[in-house]
Amino acid sequence: MPNKIKLIIFDFDGTLGDTRRNIVTTMQMTIAEHQLPYRNEDECASVIGLPLAGCFKTLFPNIQEELITRCSETYRRIFNENLKKIQPQAFPGVVDTLAALHQKGIVLTIASSRSRNSLTELTHNMGIADYISLLLGADDVKEAKPKPEPVLKTLAAMHFDASETLVVGDMAVDIMMGANAGAKTCGVTWGNGTEEELKEARPEFIIDRIEDLLKIVNYRI
Repeated sequence: MPNKIKLIIFDFDGTLGDTRRNIVTTMQMTIAEHQLPYRNEDECASVIGLPLAGCFKTLFPNIQEELITRCSETYRRIFNENLKKIQPQAFPGVVDTLAALHQKGIVLTIASSRSRNSLTELTHNMGIADYISLLLGADDVKEAKPKPEPVLKTLAAMHFDASETLVVGDMAVDIMMGANAGAKTCGVTWGNGTEEELKEARPEFIIDRIEDLLKIVNYRI
């Protein structure tokens, strides 16, 4: 018999938090500081969701490992500086929807490619920390999205089965991560990925409003 959803694993950037401006600005400032070739907004946004090393490797395929390390350190420094000027906000409907899901007894967690410390600060600032039972950052796993480790590690920690789990994200790597772990998946159209990219990843659901999750959790899937 199909299972009802008991656990939702959210991506953060582009799914819960509107961080695109922060990320793109920080990436472009990092690129400029290290005198690398210019990358425009769409190019920088296309790597959101990847670990930092993967971002720089994708934007600059011939970049040396030593420079990746220095760029990553610069990015983290500039991002924290920019937070004082550009405070990311939760997307419309996120706070109320997470509150409603939490009230229904759905366990909510986050699996992100940013660090756990950053997730802790941002979820607190956005007013959603009280609804999240587990934060899993890039520093908590050895193999990042689209590998299944973030989902599998969450399932082990929270004592759920993949069959009762929904992974929600705005990028194809989120959908692939969930599918690779055997979970159900849901793409969201308000983030950084395109609807075409999401459809190619073949999630069970694609939604235009986060409130639609309240309907999905009532299904047996």
